[in-house]
Amino acid sequence: MGRTLENKKEIVADLKETLSESTLALVIEYQGLTVAEISDLRRRLRPSGTVCKVTKNTLMGIAIKDDEKWQPMSELLNGSSAFLLVKEDFSSAIKAYQEFQKVTKKTELRGGVLEGRLLKEPDVKVLGDLPSKEQLIAQIAGAINALATKIAVGINEVPGSLARALQAVSEQEQSGGSTDAAVQDSSTQAATEADSSTETAAE
Repeated sequence: MGRTLENKKEIVADLKETLSESTLALVIEYQGLTVAEISDLRRRLRPSGTVCKVTKNTLMGIAIKDDEKWQPMSELLNGSSAFLLVKEDFSSAIKAYQEFQKVTKKTELRGGVLEGRLLKEPDVKVLGDLPSKEQLIAQIAGAINALATKIAVGINEVPGSLARALQAVSEQEQSGGSTDAAVQDSSTQAATEADSSTETAAE
């Protein structure tokens, strides 16, 4: 039994809503995939926040008709199409699809659309080679931790410099020398070391 007009309207509305939440759309040829394999693909894509839609090209064509952001996809609407609609982490989504493709050896990537631009397979591969969202977060956290460690080391070195200055004053007093000169020399040394520590922390 074919779909009713109401069913088709609901499908188009659902596609429009999902597209509005997506940053990247990939179109693949899924002919030959079993129901179990399509379920496996969806499971692999889920962690990246990607939705796999298997629908008629005509319905997707209607969904993107008045949306300039997705209109380039019309060039990819032929054959048996499955649409991978990626919300944010497109690198992880592409990697997940590539792994699935290696295992099944059945699907073919036709291309994709990103911010109104039509992407060919080499373009998609470049996006897949970028760090994932989790990798970027880890890199940023690592950089922040490294900077915090440098600053902490610089701060910890300042009390040591002051302690050495006080020791110098004490020794000068015991030897009967000029306390003022010792204080001046020691203060200068402490300030110099503090500045050096600050510069090291800032690098």
